[in-house]
Amino acid sequence: MSSRQHEDNSTPERPLTRHASTPSARSPGGLRVIEGGGQRRQDEPLVSRDAVARVLMEAGVDLLLRRISTARAAEIERKVDRVLDLFDRVDAAPLLMPVLQRHLDELEALMRETRQVRAPARRGG
Repeated sequence: MSSRQHEDNSTPERPLTRHASTPSARSPGGLRVIEGGGQRRQDEPLVSRDAVARVLMEAGVDLLLRRISTARAAEIERKVDRVLDLFDRVDAAPLLMPVLQRHLDELEALMRETRQVRAPARRGG
């Protein structure tokens, strides 16, 4: 490295303006913004892998905000892992669908209970 690089900690002189958000102007691999206004989603039925993955993200947020215990978050994570595994197994063996449905129902019940437990913190905070 040259001594100039060590002495000069300024940022490179590039324009900071954004280009139009057309598909051709976006950089590949970048993040995209999903419009939503920050409102919380209504509790959705767990009928897809995506819905189950959102449960895990919700639990992670609740854990970070200390609205749920690490034990509850770990239980949710275990149940989510089991359900996602069952989704994969049902693809290969559709006869396992009743088992998947039972686990989905258990996860939904756990999440209803979790949302009720954390509700007072949301109102008071």
